[in-house]
Amino acid sequence: QEQLHESGGGSVQSGGSLRLSCTDLEAGRRRRDCMGWFRQVPGKEREGVATIGANGRSWYAVSMKGRFTASKDNLQHTLYLHQDSLKPEDTAVYYCAADASLLRLRRNEADYWGQGTQVTVQS
Repeated sequence: QEQLHESGGGSVQSGGSLRLSCTDLEAGRRRRDCMGWFRQVPGKEREGVATIGANGRSWYAVSMKGRFTASKDNLQHTLYLHQDSLKPEDTAVYYCAADASLLRLRRNEADYWGQGTQVTVQS
């Protein structure tokens, strides 16, 4: 049963922008106040992109800081990732995740994962 629904991926030219969305379909039923974005390229390990804790504090991977912005709409139970100045090396499947523990998210672990959305950046 899908619990985290992602959308917004696609194909853009280098330097372009995208906004990814992740809606928690089970919000309120389970305690998972911490959310994050991750990405994975075939043959490589999944890497953290950004996380937002229950207090709203955010963390970004160094290579994405300044280009990506994570935000959360608590009323809509939706996590966003605004991606600007996209580069070909940002091409990956992007996943959102939710967990009660920010520490687990920072270790790329979570109890709940979205199905993933493909982002392709063309040079």
